[in-house]
Formats: sequence, structure tokens, C-alpha cells
Amino acid sequence: MGSLIRWQALIALSGIALVGAFLFSFALGRTTVLVPAEGGVYIEGVAGVPQHLNPLLAAYNQVDQDLVALIFNGLTRLNARGEAEPDLASSWTVAPDGLTYLFRLRQDVRWSDGERFDADDVLFTVELLQQPDSPAPPDLVALWRTIQVEKIDPYTVRFRLEQPFPAFLDYTSIGILPQHILQGVSAQELLTHRFNTYPIGTGPFTVAQISTRRAILVPNPRHFAQKQPYLEALELHFYPSYEHLLTAYRQRDIIGLSYVPPYLFPEVTSFPDLNIYSARTSSFYLVYLNLQDDERSSFFQDARVRKALLYGLDRQALIDQALHGQGLVADGPIRVWSWAYDPGVPPFGYDPVRAEELLEQARWTDSDGDGVRDKKGKMLRFTLLCSDNPDHIAIAEALAKQWSALGIAVQVETRGGELAERLRTHDFQATLAEVVTSGDPDPYPMWDQTQIEQGQNYGGWDNAQASQLLAEARHTVDREERKTLYAEFQRIFAEELPALILADAVYTYAVDTSVRQVQLGPLMTPADRFRSIANWYMNTRRVIMAEKSRLPGGRATSR
Repeated sequence: MGSLIRWQALIALSGIALVGAFLFSFALGRTTVLVPAEGGVYIEGVAGVPQHLNPLLAAYNQVDQDLVALIFNGLTRLNARGEAEPDLASSWTVAPDGLTYLFRLRQDVRWSDGERFDADDVLFTVELLQQPDSPAPPDLVALWRTIQVEKIDPYTVRFRLEQPFPAFLDYTSIGILPQHILQGVSAQELLTHRFNTYPIGTGPFTVAQISTRRAILVPNPRHFAQKQPYLEALELHFYPSYEHLLTAYRQRDIIGLSYVPPYLFPEVTSFPDLNIYSARTSSFYLVYLNLQDDERSSFFQDARVRKALLYGLDRQALIDQALHGQGLVADGPIRVWSWAYDPGVPPFGYDPVRAEELLEQARWTDSDGDGVRDKKGKMLRFTLLCSDNPDHIAIAEALAKQWSALGIAVQVETRGGELAERLRTHDFQATLAEVVTSGDPDPYPMWDQTQIEQGQNYGGWDNAQASQLLAEARHTVDREERKTLYAEFQRIFAEELPALILADAVYTYAVDTSVRQVQLGPLMTPADRFRSIANWYMNTRRVIMAEKSRLPGGRATSR
């Protein structure tokens, strides 16, 4: 019996060895890999608090804009070049005269509550914008009141414009509202409606919970995109300032910082587990010069003085020192990445010798040896206004320091909410500002004669030829013709230099290394940082290579 038992044991052991060898050989032939898996909650710190989760009311609050971008869709959306792409609209056509736009809508879209989206929702949203008491931004309301909208069928809408306006497609990116939820609600009632707290949208996320402390968003299972996010949820936690985000990250209350201002950049780089992403934005820094102030700032009316101010700036050093490298040297009134930009216009490089020559030609010399140039008893001295933003203050002080080397005395004066009013009323000598542009490159609101009192031509540049080019370009349908008009405008701008374009802003975003596949491309708005969020993941699972290849897009599913 003992021999039999030993023999059976030997057989058993041999069997185990054979099975092990088989499994080993099987494993060698079947490669396994880690792939993204569902789950995980991404928690991001944001400076500010939400007010209105409504696309018609979100323009005044960046937190609202972030949330609205995740919850709603427009007929179009702007890509990284500022060009309109289909969103709720599947396609559109423009009449040769540029007056009629025919939009065909997607037929596979549902609101997050399950109701179908159709043309009635589009008409309803436009009608809210057109109401006399609409609380939407005035420029948005003014445009939509001039446009006729018509429903052709449940999935086709026609817009008729009073005159050609190629930038119209930018305005179709505003989020569409659900008629079945808000029907009968006036535009004014939108300000206090409970919809602002728990909105119904068509976007990739829906609101599960919201307060003044945080918003919890979960993937919208009815979203028309084929790819659902890997993340289980996205939480935005609200804080009083960007400095508070650093404290929250240290305490592991958050794992992402919505924005890293340049003045906090050195501190953020000290965190070993933070990935830092940077991308250009659609905003830029410039100095407005008051060209109409004869009493205090008459020297700005001489183009030689204006050019000397720019030639005398080492803008790369200014970016490196004041913005910790978070900026790009810029030239001209049209962004370099735009189709309308003309690279043939010579840039203003750093040339202090040329700056001094221009000042000498303009008869500004230091006659009394006090270090400040003067002419006919008047000193080349002015006040530079800026906001109380730490980065703006740093830039303004760097400007003053560099200009002092040319014999120009500059006093920096900071203003908070008062700055916008000072600009609007032209109550300044020079002002540092950060200007946000988006979409179509039309610079008409900033530089046309008519915009001195009505728009953003705060310096009061009054150039008839430039204004004629701008007015013609904004109503020209053919892009090549517009490009020619804008090229001539940029040439005139460089000759006159009515303002000093300093740098393009850079958006810096920080996310913990536990969140993978985060990508940050060029941004039209800060909310565009979520453009690729469907690809972000925090969890992984191991799958056999053959299994991975069978899954759509290489994505594994749980068994």
C-alpha cells in the first residue's frame, strides 16, 4: 500500500508540473498589458464660486463658464485655431451673399433627462436672447436681435442676417437651452430660476450635486459622443483664491489646480507629484496709450515716441522675469496663429539704440542731467495704470524699470474694479491690460473709430484708413479678400503703433500624476482644458493583448 501511495503522489506531482509548464508556455505566447479602466474621481480646485449654470449668463464668471462647457453644447464649438466646428449641428451651408446660414442638426441628441433635442430648442434659446430684458451680455443680445431664425423642419434651422458677418459662426457656439424645461420662463426669470443649480444639458457631464463649496459632475450616459469618460466623476472644489489651491493640494483635498498664475509658478514646480501643462491662450498683454489726452499725454501723439517705447523693451526678459517664462513675445493686433496674421509685417525687436535715436529725433533729451528726458520744459513722464493682479503689477513694474533706462519716468498705479471704468472713460495716460479674444480674428471692436466711445478702442486711435479696412473686412465673405484687407490693416498698425502689444498669455494647468492621459492643446477659453477629458483615467486593468485588440479603440471592458 505504501508503494502505491508513493506512486500516486508522483503522478499527481507530475501532473502539477505539466499544468504549470502549460500555463507558463501559454503566458509566454499571450502578452498582457495595462489599459485604462473605468473609475476614479478627479478633484480639481477652482478659484471662485458658481452663480448661474446657464450658458446665456455664464460670460461674467469663469467658474460658470467651466461648468457650462461640461454640461451644454452649442450648434458649433471653436477648435484650437478659433474656427467653428460642428457640435449640435451636423453641418451648415452659407449662401454666396453671406446673409443666410442653413444649419442641419444632429438627430441622435437627447437631453440628460431623456427628451429629444431638436430645432424648437434652438429657436427657444434665440428668442430668450432677443427678449428686451435679456440679461445675456449686451454684444450677444445686440447681434441676435438683428437675426431672423426660422425652423425649416425638426432638424433644420435657417438664420438670416441683415448684412454679411463672417464672425457669426462664433456666436452659434453659445450653449442651447431645453425648451421643455424652461418654456414660459422669461429671460429675466433665468437669473433666479432653479435651473441655475440643476441644469438639464446635452453635454458630456451632468450635475449630481452642487453647493458653494463644490460641484460633483458625473458622465452623462445619454451624451451623443460614442466614447464615454473613464472617470467615475469630476469634482470642482471652490476656493477664494489661487493661493488656497496650493494649500488644498498639500492637504490632498484636491489633485488638480484649475490654473497656475505666473506668480505662483515657481512654488507649484516644487511639488514632485504635479504634472504641469502649458498652452497658449487667446489672450494677450498690451499697453493702451491715450492718444487724445492733449494736456497730460501729448507726447504719445508722436509715433516716434510710441515706437521708442516698444523698441526699448526687452520683452523676452520681461516675460522671463515678471511672468516666470509663462508668455510668448507678440507683435501686432492679430494673433500669430490666426489665418489673418501677416508674417510679412516687420516685428519690433529689442533695439535700445534705435529707441534712443527716435527719442532724439522727437527732440526729447535730458537737458538738465536729472535722468529724465524733457522738451520745452515738459518731462517725459507718465503714470501706468494696471489691475491689482500680482502678475499685472509685476509686468508694470518691469516696464517702468526698462523704460527708466531710456530716460522715461513711469509711475505704476494699481486699480481694482475701477480700472475698467477708467478705460471706458479714457481717464488714463497709459494702461496695462490683458485682452481676451476668441474665434474670428476681427479686430474691429478694439481699433475702429466708432469704437472709441462704444467699444474697446480705449486709446482713442482715430485712423480713417484703418477703420475703413476693418469695416470692409468684417462684412466680406471671401476669406482671401479679408486676409488681404487685414494685411493692409496690420501694416498701418505697425506704422502708427497706437498701442504696445507685449506678449501672448500662456495658460498653465497642474494635475497630479495619478491622473493620466491629460493633454492640453491651445485654448480659446480656460474651459477648453477639459476638451480631452473623455480620455483621462485614474484606474488601470491588465488584459491579454489579443483581448485588447478586439475592444473598440483598445479599451478593455470588465468581465
